[in-house]
Amino acid sequence: MKKLLTVTFALLLAQSALAGVKIEHWVSPSGAKVYFVESRVLPMLDVQVDFAAGSVFDPAGKSGLAALTRATLDLGAGERDETAIAEQLADIGANLGGGADTDRASVSIRTLSARDKLAPAIETLRTVMQQPRFDAAIFEREQGRTIAGIKEAMTQPASIAGKAFWAALYPNHPYGQQATPESVAAITRDDLVAFHARYYTAANASITLVGNLSRSEAEKIAESLSAKLPKGEAATLPAAPTNPKGSTVKLPHPASQAHVYIGLPAIERGNPDFFPLVVGNYTLGGGGFVSRLMKEVRDKRGYAYSVYSHFAPMRQTGPFQIGLQTKRSQAKDAIKVSRDILDTFLKEGPSAEELAAAKANLTGSFPLRLDSNKKILDNVTMIAFYGMPLDYLDHYQEKVQAVTVDDVKQAFSRRVRPTDLITVTVAAD
Repeated sequence: MKKLLTVTFALLLAQSALAGVKIEHWVSPSGAKVYFVESRVLPMLDVQVDFAAGSVFDPAGKSGLAALTRATLDLGAGERDETAIAEQLADIGANLGGGADTDRASVSIRTLSARDKLAPAIETLRTVMQQPRFDAAIFEREQGRTIAGIKEAMTQPASIAGKAFWAALYPNHPYGQQATPESVAAITRDDLVAFHARYYTAANASITLVGNLSRSEAEKIAESLSAKLPKGEAATLPAAPTNPKGSTVKLPHPASQAHVYIGLPAIERGNPDFFPLVVGNYTLGGGGFVSRLMKEVRDKRGYAYSVYSHFAPMRQTGPFQIGLQTKRSQAKDAIKVSRDILDTFLKEGPSAEELAAAKANLTGSFPLRLDSNKKILDNVTMIAFYGMPLDYLDHYQEKVQAVTVDDVKQAFSRRVRPTDLITVTVAAD
């Protein structure tokens, strides 16, 4: 019986995903953008508030401020310290989450939709966003923890390679800024207060709600979350990054495995080249064991256990990246093979068979991206924050199916220029 119920529940979720996601959108009286999906499958509500408050807005000399601000946001707010907040959430069975990345900072909560659970959950979320305490002792603890984490990462080849790669791709843009022990040590509690006041504002927020409630209930919750935030202004983005010249960076390390990244700034969110790039990249390096990179680098030559490529569109130009690990002595050969495969792909594009397989996989797996409220939330928050069309999910599969071999070749030629590729290697002979 239990197994039957599990299967039935899974089918309901799949059917819901296939039926499409109806996204409602409005602007709250406070000025926050609101996105709502009514879902009655579970007695749950997922809420996420995204702010344009990522590391791209870190001031010079204080890289790490955005992350530290978000890390301390829910460690004391209003009249409750971090212990009281944790106890409150445990009492009602709610989960508070979120984090900060390059573009944005987020605060989220998952709660039962029953009124006696929902009301205190939303109140906690509201207080955390609007009234963080930034207690001096908590700030100092988290600052020290952050510095220790950075120092540890500075010994790890994968982390060293990743930081060097981003610094090389964005030498004159905040995307390339890296938090260091020195930059985090320079941050003060007053910096956190000022950063919160500037970026955690209604005009800089997008609120996404997915779950078991009506439009009118969603409107009330959204307004309660944004009403007492400073109205503020939308964050001003820096000048768009310029493409650096192709280069090679080699960094020493005693590790037995070399870590290799190859890439360049390639594409921003909403660019029409996105679908041809995604479809084409499945063949190049995004399709796991069926990709060309995996077949040539791993299967035929045994240079790496895993090799991949992907595009990471961001608010401004995000990277195209090839990544692999290999023996120190094989790094040079592995890089050459990877570059050769890329060069061939740029000239020829995928075959008709490869294109058909890529489309089948991307469209066939698409419902799995929407088979839970949490996955729907993740997709809708992306649409909300990056200003994507409300029907983006409805047309995803048809846009994938419409891609031709020529579309792939043209998009790759515009976005991936071999002469501009940057190669970063850590721990190579």
